[in-house]
Order: sequence, then C-alpha cells, then structure tokens
Amino acid sequence: MYRFRRLRRDERIRAVMQETRLHPKDFIYPIFVIEGENVRNPVDSMPGVFQYSIDCLDEILDRVKEARIGGVMLFGIPACKDPQGSQAYARDGVTQRAVRHIREKYPEIYIVVDVCLCEYTSHGHCGMVRGEEILNDETLPYLVKMAVSLVEAGADMVAPSDMMDGRVAAIREGLDRAGFTQTPIMAYSAKFASAYYGPFRDAAQSAPGFGDRRSYQMDFANGREALREIRADIEEGADIVMVKPALAYLDVLKETALTFDMPLAVYNVSGEYAMVKAAAERGWIDERRIVLENLTAMKRAGAKIIITYHALDAVKWLG
Repeated sequence: MYRFRRLRRDERIRAVMQETRLHPKDFIYPIFVIEGENVRNPVDSMPGVFQYSIDCLDEILDRVKEARIGGVMLFGIPACKDPQGSQAYARDGVTQRAVRHIREKYPEIYIVVDVCLCEYTSHGHCGMVRGEEILNDETLPYLVKMAVSLVEAGADMVAPSDMMDGRVAAIREGLDRAGFTQTPIMAYSAKFASAYYGPFRDAAQSAPGFGDRRSYQMDFANGREALREIRADIEEGADIVMVKPALAYLDVLKETALTFDMPLAVYNVSGEYAMVKAAAERGWIDERRIVLENLTAMKRAGAKIIITYHALDAVKWLG
C-alpha cells in the first residue's frame, strides 16, 4: 500500500510538495473611476470596493504599488452618457484622465483598460442600438476609437469585453494603424451571460436599460462554443484570452488551457466576490482560506492572470 500521507505529515513537507503556488504578480486588481471630486463611494454589494474620483485614486494606488501585484484594470463611470457612448473615446474622458494620472505618478503600475461601451451609453448596452437590436458591425469603429484613445493616454494593454464579433481584429488593425503595434490585447473571449455580474453593474453603473445581454454574451450551457470563440480571437490577433466568470467555468478554463498554447486569464467576478464576503461577514466561512482556495483552483486550472477584487487581501494573506 502506498502511503500518500507521508508527504502530508506536517506543514514543512506539504509546502515542499505543493504543486500550484499563487504569486502577487498573478493578480490584476479592478478599479472603478468616477467623475467628480473627493468621491469615495462604497459599493454596497461589494464590501471593501469603492468608486474613486481621480483625486482620491492615490489611496488605492498606493496599496497596489505596495502589494506589487501584476497591475490594475480600469473601468470608467462618466458624468454624462449618450447613445454613442462618446465619453468612452473622449480625450478628456474620465478613464483617459485616470490613465494619465497613473502613468505620470505611478509609472511602475501596469495599466489594463476595459474596452466596452456599456458604462458610457445611455441605454447601458455594449454596442450601438437600433430599436432594441444591438448592432455588431456598426459598433466596431467605436471600440477602435476607445482603444486607441486609451492607449494614447498611456494604457499598457486593452481588454475588449463587449463580445461583438470581429472586434479583436478591428482593434488590432486600429492600434497598428495608430502606431501602437506593441500594445497587447487581452480579449474577453469566452464571456458568458451570467447572473454573477450583478454587483459589478452597481459598481460600474452599467445595467442595460432594456432587455439583457444574451444576444451577444455566451449561453452558460455551451462549453464547445467557448473554444470556438477563443480560437477566433486568437486568429484575429489576441495576445491573451480570457474566460469569465471563473468558478462556475473552471471546466472551460481547463479545457482552454489544454487546447491552446496561449496566455490565459480568468476574471473572478463581482458576484463570486460578493458571495464570499457575505458569508464571511456572517461567520459562516473562513474568508482567508476560501479566497486562497478559490484563487488556487483558478491557477491550477490554467490561468496565468487572475483578475480579482480579492487581490490586495490575497497578497497580504500570502505573506
């Protein structure tokens, strides 16, 4: 009989035998930037998460710098929204100004920017709208304008999350044409129409004004389709591909890692975060152990990058 427990006997040997290890550089921390001054709004459905005006950003950026994590991902919340989402690609848009602030004051922080129109459109959808139809091809030029505008402001990487067909190719062509041939694209390739996004829509003020997003985000029942989406984004020029959400889609994450020799990201989304926080606040779970177990599962399944609201706490717990 083989004695597996010999290598589990105490913490010293368990540490030696550990197959999967988390590192601060694995994490990207999402930040919500809102118009205004002296704004630090708590997101009620996401304890510990805030909307920051640019003049208050240093509070969280100092923590990011100290933690030495892989980077930040920015989501902007403009004061004014319109059907075309014009603040998404305005030179003086809230996200562009936030990027310039970080680039100037925190040059060591790697800046990823979400590229999607939902936070900026008055109807709350990720693309242009005709009646109640979300238009695909008509949306692509706006996504290109947004991506180029944010890279001009100083962003290091763009992350299109809209799920319009062909947007990776369009953004790659647009960035190259603007001279940004070295800017990588992290595509939200398999982004499922998920109930786990609810708290994010509070944080980003991006709930759709009508209907839902199931005509462009993926059916959560479809795993093979996810691989086709990922393959298409790779062929269009994505440098990193993503599965979102994380916990309910670890099978998709693992299959992606086994199928494609590509850097792989996963987004540990707002609902996953909120459920852990709510249970921890009630004393039902050990937050530290649950979070590190969840994040380890994501890395074990193949993620190179983990986008998570737990990032700063996780670094502290990892010591």
